[in-house]
Amino acid sequence: MKKFKNKMRTWVTNKWQLPPDILMDLPRITMVGQLHIYIENHRGVLRFSNQELRLRLKQGQLLIKGDAFVIKTILPEELLLEGRIDQVTYINE
Repeated sequence: MKKFKNKMRTWVTNKWQLPPDILMDLPRITMVGQLHIYIENHRGVLRFSNQELRLRLKQGQLLIKGDAFVIKTILPEELLLEGRIDQVTYINE
């Protein structure tokens, strides 16, 4: 049943030319240089420190590494992180 739902979402997205993040619950990540990163459609913070942020996604995790991290805004599905961003990694579980 899960495969059918995924195929149906993909078909609807392609047929109606909709952005995939809307129908498929994909994260939307917007970076401004190495200073800011804005993430939408996350499922919660798993770990936060001065050098690392790990977010849970619908499928997998997002790992952000750097230095001097400060969470400027956090909402149920949105997060704005400031600091020096060195690495952004998607971890597929």
